[in-house]
Amino acid sequence: MTIYAKDNLFFIHSLDFSIILENYHDYLMVRHIGKKISTYRHSNLLIDKDHAFSPAPFAENRTFSLDSQRQILGQSGMGDFRVPSIILANKENQLSDFKFKDYKIYQGLPDEKSLPFPYDEQDSTQSIVFTLEDKLLNLTLEIHFSVYENSSTISTYRKIINKSNKSYKIKKFDSFMIDVQPHDYQFITFQGAYGREKEMVSETLKQGIHSIASTRGASGHGQTPSLIVAENKVNDHYGECIAVQLMYSGNFHMTIQKNQLREVRISTGFESTMFEWLLESGQEFASPTTVINYSSEGLNKLSQISHHFILNHIMPSKFSNQIRPILLNNWEATYFDFSFDKLISLAEKAKHVGIELFVLDDGWFGNRFDDNRALGDWTVNEDKLSGGLENLISSIHQMDMQFGIWFEPEMISVDSHLYRTHPEWVIGAKGRQNIYSRNQLVLDLSNPEVVSYIKDTIDHFLTNYKIDYVKWDMNRNITNVGNYSSLSENLMQSHKYMLGLYEILDYLTEKYPDVLFESCAGGGGRNDLGIMRYFPQVWTSDNTDAVSRIQLQKDMLFLYPTISMGAHVSAAPNHQTGRSTSLETRNHVAMMGNLGYELDLTTMSDNDIYQIKEAIKTYKSIRATIQLGQVTRLETPHPTNEYAKQFVSDDMVVVTYNKILSDVEFSESVIRLKHLEPQASYIDQSQRVYSAEELMILGITMPVKQMDFYSRQIILKKIKEN
Repeated sequence: MTIYAKDNLFFIHSLDFSIILENYHDYLMVRHIGKKISTYRHSNLLIDKDHAFSPAPFAENRTFSLDSQRQILGQSGMGDFRVPSIILANKENQLSDFKFKDYKIYQGLPDEKSLPFPYDEQDSTQSIVFTLEDKLLNLTLEIHFSVYENSSTISTYRKIINKSNKSYKIKKFDSFMIDVQPHDYQFITFQGAYGREKEMVSETLKQGIHSIASTRGASGHGQTPSLIVAENKVNDHYGECIAVQLMYSGNFHMTIQKNQLREVRISTGFESTMFEWLLESGQEFASPTTVINYSSEGLNKLSQISHHFILNHIMPSKFSNQIRPILLNNWEATYFDFSFDKLISLAEKAKHVGIELFVLDDGWFGNRFDDNRALGDWTVNEDKLSGGLENLISSIHQMDMQFGIWFEPEMISVDSHLYRTHPEWVIGAKGRQNIYSRNQLVLDLSNPEVVSYIKDTIDHFLTNYKIDYVKWDMNRNITNVGNYSSLSENLMQSHKYMLGLYEILDYLTEKYPDVLFESCAGGGGRNDLGIMRYFPQVWTSDNTDAVSRIQLQKDMLFLYPTISMGAHVSAAPNHQTGRSTSLETRNHVAMMGNLGYELDLTTMSDNDIYQIKEAIKTYKSIRATIQLGQVTRLETPHPTNEYAKQFVSDDMVVVTYNKILSDVEFSESVIRLKHLEPQASYIDQSQRVYSAEELMILGITMPVKQMDFYSRQIILKKIKEN
């Protein structure tokens, strides 16, 4: 990886990924984004041309137009009719004209503190900052790029600095924008809904503006702040593709535009209808970071590059390679109806089958007997937990298990002591009625008093109790934003909320570095790189149905690593779908993530308990390969009905095959493995030995089973030949 400047060109090289920019008429133009090019001599030069009366900034040169040049900054009203990436409002207009002023190449990462940012413990990162200036407005714009050793990833963000004696309203401020050359593209987004998060959606790019966005105050169940742009022939094993991921957990947009000249613009940043920022004289404002990954070898390679970067530069380093404990969460076992004795009996069964972490979910505090009350009253309910929380925790620890607990700190119930004391702490527009979801309101994290309250509340529990794991929930989105007296202040509130949240998370995770935090937002409603910077584990979805989880977990692993993904075995029929699947299938599916259980072990048969005990024993033997190994999606003959996923470490391969529905009159499916050591041999559970070549070239035959929801797990260990 290296960054350098030569002949008015700027080369930003990562391991196998390059961005090449040019200072052209004092504007930064894109000459290349894609596979690394060591030597560039303008073979793809864009010819200046008067395209149907294109607007030109120079009267003497009708051929140069910002509307037809490939740029990294789209400005409004100055001749570029594509989607702008920055809009600034003053008293007269919304025009800006930032031009190149200077650049600086430096070692290390930018020193930004207010938003989640990648890190580099090896201190080997190299960065470049381009300084642009609008002389009329007296504003400076910085565009930073960073490259990382042994990574095909480039990160970027932007900062605007007000050097004038005036104030400006930032109406739009994208974290990243780039124009790429015309091509036959497809674009991939990850959408869905509650209970079916991260559904991969692939579309052919046609002329027009295509966008996903969230105005929910969170990244949301139905959309993910990521976008993959790929050549149309791409698949898991072939083709060029670029992933753009915004490191932010609030309102966002991801946009791709193909204009009438077939030029393609990619951009991401704050969702603009719910955003504005007042930039006073002398102030500066930074965007979130955007992470850009590139692969020339298909989508599987892109996934692996993204996983590598997250583990080494985003996820808290203490946990990025730390094996996750197998847990039991009491939620679907008891819901709100539990006692100290019931929890202890669950824990004893958990210990018996080999579970390592017991998690106490909702209902342990205040007058919390259902979801209509007590959020905000974080005092232990002694009636439920006789002897208090300390008694339960010490009992769990005496069983040689870790203890975890559930919080929902950002929310409040009207029926709570906190609301009766501080009704002004909730988000709500003055004069308007409250808007409820699950009978909850949202605390206003743009208010420093609320931020201090949440810090102190969680601080109390983590200081005074021996808590090993925290499940941090957020079960509704933000509505009725309007606590302030002016429109401008209220449009700033959603981002200020995120700044308050990040301040809390930064404080708690730095003070309690040994606590494993898991993010939950009604399942996967806030599952993004911003939250992952603090929370190394995410509850993937409230939908624990094994069949649903096959696709859901597959799509999450497109960009996020296995070790970030919570995956639980629950009861059958499933509580969300009503579907019944075998315990073996439920075990196999959950074992493709961080294994956990969410059912009542005390009511299960001896045979089921034995199966769970054996599954946990198996998982412990393969856990390092699953959580830390290289993940590959394998090809299947019937990809809408069959799924196969492979995990590889130095000495082990784990393959899980799932077939959703039984069928007739098809040949047996053959699954070919990938990325094995070519000269090695591998032995499976039945002691059969295979060569790596036959496993990769011929594959493994899957038996035809006359049953729905079939699952097979294959464990192969590498052996040394005599």
